[in-house]
Amino acid sequence: MISPYAQSGFRARFDWGLTGAGEVGAGAAIVAVVDVLSFTTSLTVAADQGIEVFPYRWRDDTAEAHARRHDAVLAVGRAQATEPGQVSLSPATIRRAKGITRLVLPSPNGSTIAQSLAASGSRVIGVSLRNADAAADWTAARLGARPEDVVAVVAAGERWADGSLRPAVEDLWGAGAFLSGLAGRGVGPLSPEAEAAAAAYRQVVGRIPELLAECAGGRELFDYGYPQDVAIAAEVDASTSVPVLTGYSFRAER
Repeated sequence: MISPYAQSGFRARFDWGLTGAGEVGAGAAIVAVVDVLSFTTSLTVAADQGIEVFPYRWRDDTAEAHARRHDAVLAVGRAQATEPGQVSLSPATIRRAKGITRLVLPSPNGSTIAQSLAASGSRVIGVSLRNADAAADWTAARLGARPEDVVAVVAAGERWADGSLRPAVEDLWGAGAFLSGLAGRGVGPLSPEAEAAAAAYRQVVGRIPELLAECAGGRELFDYGYPQDVAIAAEVDASTSVPVLTGYSFRAER
């Protein structure tokens, strides 16, 4: 029996978090992971600079070993990036980075989802507001015409203190921007869930910088002293890079 949560019968699907990724991403030709504040925004900034990114869940001893294994720099926590040249999940630190070609980027949300999907056989891409249009163009050009050639979009969301999923509106907008781009390129039909995400984005077109700063995730980063990260995330369609997960790492395609 096909799960009702798989959104079967629709070529463009949308859901939330790791569990949702397992439902809509199973068997999809392409899966887009959206984590606007900040994993996939950081991913696009790195891609623009030609940096290969290795996603990882936690920054711990195993992450250090993973970085050594791949001859990569391990990103530090945001609060630890106090010295010039240190890189964290903050896209501003990646933009300032010099001489880095490989980066292990821990993230408990977007990175974890991307890693879990990599073993499924789907092509996994990173999407943010910065590259939504480019990603839609890339996807439409590579998606087959058969009904079974499906694209799944997964909004990472955040976590409450008890570990439960907190849907994050910035990820809804990023997913909606991508889905709107797919619909405009003739990829469809969209599932009702995907239609809702696209509609949410259309409602805020032209107001992203203002609203991103005022949403809960944006306010959180402002409170922690990272307004520049919110500003970078709001650079709608500034990037033409599409980070594609190949093996253990994301590499830029255009």
